[in-house]
Amino acid sequence: MHEHIIHSLSDECPPPGGFCRTHELNIQLLAALYAVSRVLSRSLDFNETLRDVLRVLHDEAGLTRGLISVLDPETGKLNIRTIYTPEGPILDDNQYGPGEGIIGLILEKPRTIKLVRVADEPRFLNRTQIYSPELPFIAVPIKVGGDLKGVLAVQPEAPEDGLLEERAQFVEMVSNLIGQSLSLSMAVAQEKSSLLEERDLLRRTVRHQFGFDSMVGRSAVMRRVFDQARMVAKWNTTVLIRGETGTGKELIANAIHYNSPRARNALVKLNCAALPENLLESELFGHERGAFTGAVEARKGRFEQAHGGTLFLDEIGEVSAAFQAKMLRILQEGEFERVGGSKTIKVDVRIIAATHRDLETAVEMGDFREDLFYRLNVMPLFLPPLRERIEDIPEIARHLLTKIGNDQKRKLKLTDMANRRLASHEWPGNVRELENCLERAAVLSEDGNIDVDLIRFPSVRERTSPRPLRTVAPTVNPSSAPIPEIDIDDPTLTEKERVIAALEQAGWVQAKAARILGMTPRQIAYRIQTLNIEVKQF
Repeated sequence: MHEHIIHSLSDECPPPGGFCRTHELNIQLLAALYAVSRVLSRSLDFNETLRDVLRVLHDEAGLTRGLISVLDPETGKLNIRTIYTPEGPILDDNQYGPGEGIIGLILEKPRTIKLVRVADEPRFLNRTQIYSPELPFIAVPIKVGGDLKGVLAVQPEAPEDGLLEERAQFVEMVSNLIGQSLSLSMAVAQEKSSLLEERDLLRRTVRHQFGFDSMVGRSAVMRRVFDQARMVAKWNTTVLIRGETGTGKELIANAIHYNSPRARNALVKLNCAALPENLLESELFGHERGAFTGAVEARKGRFEQAHGGTLFLDEIGEVSAAFQAKMLRILQEGEFERVGGSKTIKVDVRIIAATHRDLETAVEMGDFREDLFYRLNVMPLFLPPLRERIEDIPEIARHLLTKIGNDQKRKLKLTDMANRRLASHEWPGNVRELENCLERAAVLSEDGNIDVDLIRFPSVRERTSPRPLRTVAPTVNPSSAPIPEIDIDDPTLTEKERVIAALEQAGWVQAKAARILGMTPRQIAYRIQTLNIEVKQF
């Protein structure tokens, strides 16, 4: 069909009087076909595209009163999707079943129908009341993969002039283009539907996984924490989660976000202790292209990524004083500039922060800004260490063993003696240490039964030859007895002994001990964690 119009352009057209109607029509229809193809490639909004196609047929091809109907797979009828008249598009809710009018005939037997004069066809229903009875009429099927999906109908704006066949072939080409566009639109719609179903399933799964009801811990102190977290989740209040390393601060942050109105948006996380200050600023606020060496393109920071959602700032107590001032501004005003940029960006982000540090002491020592502390400490949640909720250990152990057993694809079981052994330990590393202990025991168990002999608590560093520790244990009241000075530069001291000695001399204030050692608070906190040093609380 396409070749027919193209070839006609080169046909000899002996023009009586210098005029060739076929030649002129073919040029007009080719220009209209090009315009139709541009419209169909411009947008995936099928309804808008169809209206524009009918407008092009009216303006460029002299084919007016265009109608497109689409097959409803549930009813088996053709529903009018859009109509374009000389006065513009109109709405119509007519339907055509098999055999009903000319449109229904195509539904009954897909084929092109050409009427020289509408008034001569008694089966023409003209339900829309827009067609002129004295003019021709063309209706062609719209097919996708050989299956009927709709009908395209138009009416030439002039009486039959002997070129109805050429116009019908042109409408068939337009119908084929519409069919291809409809096929793409259907594929996109199906993919979108699948993605939405997958998204909703993931949301339900995540909400169940991080729901408060699924969190392990039935002790009174943990129930109180869960109740507070459940109440604050409903609002946009800033939350500060306090607790020792390994107590589950990130799990509480997850539960608050996924049970909040912001759960449909992102939960973005950042460990503030994991990056130096220059990278931390870029990571949080983003940067513009060329802001520093290696910044080859602009990049959004975590605050922008969390817009409309939640930003979890772990180890917030480790940021420097200079960076604290920058943090304070965005917490107060909700705005910032990217590194190397001057444009102010406003964001809507809920902040959940976490720290294992004693921020009150840090404020007194001048290591943490008081105004930032009060900005973060709107709703504090205190997670107790595992040693203060021993009654939760059996349930937590069962939960962790189920997780480990799923990874190892076998069932694991603790004996009563092993449970008692777990309950007798101090757990300085809290739940994280418990998980490591159980995973180590599971590896050593051949049959999946974990007895007391597999429950081991190895020290941080195994020594080949034991030697006395050079530190002095703190007294019950450290303020009433002087602490012996230890030379922290003594080359015979291990790194752990040097850190403990500095902490002893600083009254177990980490910021002060860091200054004694020439470290930053972040560095000493990292060493306390990696060396498994139990922090004394007074």
